[in-house]
Amino acid sequence: MQESKFAQHRYFLKDSIRKTVNFSRTDQNLGLPPPTIEKPYQNDKKVIPMIPPSDLADLYTITLQSAINNRQSRRQFKRESISSAELSFLLWATQGIRQPIDYGHALRTVPSAGARHALETYLAVLNVENLGAGFYRYLPVSHSIIVERLDSLAGQKITRATFHQNWMADAAVVFIWAAIPYRMEWRYGLAAHRVILLDAGHVCQNLYLACEAIGAGTCAVAAYDQEQMDQVLGVDGDDEFAIYAAAVGRPR
Repeated sequence: MQESKFAQHRYFLKDSIRKTVNFSRTDQNLGLPPPTIEKPYQNDKKVIPMIPPSDLADLYTITLQSAINNRQSRRQFKRESISSAELSFLLWATQGIRQPIDYGHALRTVPSAGARHALETYLAVLNVENLGAGFYRYLPVSHSIIVERLDSLAGQKITRATFHQNWMADAAVVFIWAAIPYRMEWRYGLAAHRVILLDAGHVCQNLYLACEAIGAGTCAVAAYDQEQMDQVLGVDGDDEFAIYAAAVGRPR
């Protein structure tokens, strides 16, 4: 029985399902328009421009080799803020757009299967200069963030949603990536889901290296209460749901 349970879940790690998919019948090949590369937002939401990537080069002098060599998970943070420029850099490094292609596609700073980029980046801001505590979302098309809601208890809510990992509340900001599966399903059908998680790994590794570059630290988190985290983000848990998180701060 135990071996059977393992086999069911190991199948997800394989690409065998690709042989069962009739790709001529995916929504892409049926001529349906692609979903947007950015989740729409209500016009009454406050939009805050981030600093353009071209103005961020002075943030770091570290070599790529040093960043790779120094990379590690860091769970102890000083009670210090990070700057708006540093947050701008981390957002660009993880989900920034290098070149728009069309309504549903763009080349970004990280790879994605079929350039589908099924992730949305949410932020639990706890200690960032010029930003109130609360929940935000990155808008890669305009390199901006929107205020989802201000919340002085954001740190406590993230702690509860991550099974009381109390160190996360000491971070300056917590990145939470949510998947919108249809962006990938539109192209790949039932073969979409494994590659969404591969994409999340690409994104988080960029965050690790970008944090090292600016003297910050991060620790990826995959243990969380799914329903509670989705509720904290304000997503429906079906067509959009949290899949990964990482706390960022100035390491002790």
